[in-house]
Amino acid sequence: MPIFWWLRRWPYTRFITRELTSVAVGYSAVLLVATIWAAWRGEGAYQRLSTLALSGPALLLHLVVLAALLYHTVTWLNLAPRAIVVYLAGRRVPDRLILAAHYLAWLVVSGGIVWILAESAR
Repeated sequence: MPIFWWLRRWPYTRFITRELTSVAVGYSAVLLVATIWAAWRGEGAYQRLSTLALSGPALLLHLVVLAALLYHTVTWLNLAPRAIVVYLAGRRVPDRLILAAHYLAWLVVSGGIVWILAESAR
């Protein structure tokens, strides 16, 4: 089987692309741990990591990672109605409501994190 077999059909391409975005998730986790480690080691280590992370190539990489993370998140949230079946008063909750609840939760948590970071930067 050829290595790029998944490029022949759009559903396969979307699936493999989504799976490849897990590399961006892993990178983000490693970067978070490295940032915490650098902060724990002291201001000098944190400053060196920040300088590296804010360099031109790193910023470009982080934009690509951000795009991959957003794609990963959206595709993950879109799977929620298939994975969660909720019944209220004997009736199934519509898929759109489950999807909307997940997106709302994502926005609320993201907004909370942005607010906390903005307050701590003051």
